[in-house]
Amino acid sequence: MSRPATVLTHTAAVAMLVLGAAPAWAQAGPDWYHAGNSLVDLSLAGLASGPVDRVWYSPDGGTLYALTSSGKTFQTSDFESWKPSQAAAPASVDLSSNGTMLPEQNARLKGFNGQRSTMYAFGAFVYRSQDGGSNWDNLTEFRSRSIIGAGVRDLAVSPRDPQEVTAATGDGVFRTLDGGKTWNGLNESLPNLPALRLWAVPSGERGAQVEIPGNRTVEWQPGEKQAWRLVDNRDAQQEAQLRAVGITAFARPSSSLLYTGSANGTINVYTNSGATSQSSLNGGTVERFWVDPTDSRIALAVLGARPANAVPGVPASHVFHTVDGGSHWDDITNDLPDAAVHGVTASRASGAIYIATDAGVFYTRSDVGVLSVPSSWQKLGGLPQAAVADVRLDAGENQLWAAVNGFGVYSTLAPHRLGDPAVVSAADLIRRAAAPGSLLSVRGAKVSSALAGNLAAPVLATTDTESQIQIPFEVSGQALTLEYAPVSGRSVAALLPLADASPGILVGGDGTPMLVDATTGTMLDSSNPAHSRARIQILATGLGRVNPDWPAGKPAPADNPPQVVAMVTAYLNRNPVTVTRATLLPGYTGVYMVEIEMPKLVNYGPAELSIEAGGNISNPVRVFIEP
Repeated sequence: MSRPATVLTHTAAVAMLVLGAAPAWAQAGPDWYHAGNSLVDLSLAGLASGPVDRVWYSPDGGTLYALTSSGKTFQTSDFESWKPSQAAAPASVDLSSNGTMLPEQNARLKGFNGQRSTMYAFGAFVYRSQDGGSNWDNLTEFRSRSIIGAGVRDLAVSPRDPQEVTAATGDGVFRTLDGGKTWNGLNESLPNLPALRLWAVPSGERGAQVEIPGNRTVEWQPGEKQAWRLVDNRDAQQEAQLRAVGITAFARPSSSLLYTGSANGTINVYTNSGATSQSSLNGGTVERFWVDPTDSRIALAVLGARPANAVPGVPASHVFHTVDGGSHWDDITNDLPDAAVHGVTASRASGAIYIATDAGVFYTRSDVGVLSVPSSWQKLGGLPQAAVADVRLDAGENQLWAAVNGFGVYSTLAPHRLGDPAVVSAADLIRRAAAPGSLLSVRGAKVSSALAGNLAAPVLATTDTESQIQIPFEVSGQALTLEYAPVSGRSVAALLPLADASPGILVGGDGTPMLVDATTGTMLDSSNPAHSRARIQILATGLGRVNPDWPAGKPAPADNPPQVVAMVTAYLNRNPVTVTRATLLPGYTGVYMVEIEMPKLVNYGPAELSIEAGGNISNPVRVFIEP
């Protein structure tokens, strides 16, 4: 096997890729991983972002400014990269008059340097006239739809060229250099993804999903490299219908219990025995609920900005807690800053509560199962300085996710794990059975040594918050006690089920699977899909014993790497495909390589890929395919 050029070349690097890395701009606080970017593919003239209210040029035409709907101003001089700006938007000049025939009712007019010789009109579309407005050409309509996004909010004509025009729309900034014959998006580095809610985090072949304006949900698919893409979301559509009748927050944890909230701060809870209601005069709109998945009587509710009729001098209420299905609610806002709260998530087992606010993400510890006053709220640093729309924990309560308005989706090790470590598969950070030779991650502890049963388990990589351990190949039985010693603190023992094989396909922080084209040595993703009859190498862990025997903690040899003893099967869209070999990955420790031959393909797009070993199936991942 040839060493893939884009695969990291030593075990510690693999561990770092699995754990994620801090963004370059991160300040004091957790290390956050940025999943995706701020671009959305809406099938327009270019990749979109979010609403932009104003655009204007500098007097010499060399700099373009954009004011987003969030109130932030950015500028670009190379028309590719944007940076924050303190510039104030100039007064808008409108050439509209009763003497000009408008192509649309209420359309506004702009001209080259304020002249009428070349005029542009904008409303739902952009138009051009070269005869003073007697005749207009529609520049952006295609099949009754605008190719630059819904609703043109502003238009700027370059002072140095009447052919250069930039439009601000509900979907970003778009520019033409030829008088409207062709348009391109200028949203590449504009941090303007309007994330309103975090609907899902990466799991299996599903990616992160966020809601954007217009009741639309977009997904950053695992392996995606360009933009967020529209997906169907019935839950989002249902909530949109509820918002239309005045319900601003909604949770139905069971058929006998329903939580609703409204814009006036009222929380209603409906049960089979009746309804209860609580209003907060000093709280704004009820924005979101969190309900304990194991006991629906335990819930949290968060409220937005202080309303206009708030009682002066009385602290605003933003976070409420119930343990009896809404019969009683406690205000646990405590010392939280007076900022609108938009999202909430919690871990009952660890006593952790996380909230998304206009001032960032805050965290506190409290026994969620009983009514109690939480300790002080702490702000989690490291995120862009912007409002956070939502927070969510993954299924194992190991990873905290946040949707940051304008910037997109970020994740980090959930801070409560620093006091309550969890042992998970290093493949996808999910709790599953251990297997001989498998890689495990201890989330929340820097480990100095470990024992699997009575055998030494090599510690392969560590950070201050996480460690990677390999289970010895010699372990046996149906259960395994993993005892590990943190650098600081007492030894911890974790009882794990043990299987002959517990396969997991290695994935990155946004769910991107580690799949390699065996011929070219390049990673597969949306821009480099798998083709018919190609040989694909799947990087995995947990496939169990190998032949000949191999010691844990030692990289596999480059020549004749040990072969997996268990029978390995691979599935593409749940149909078996040919496995040509399954071995330890040369040069790596605890990483296996399963090589498959793709069948003759007839479809384009994403497909589900998984492997099976010892009767156990792996996490499904997404692979992009082309015939």
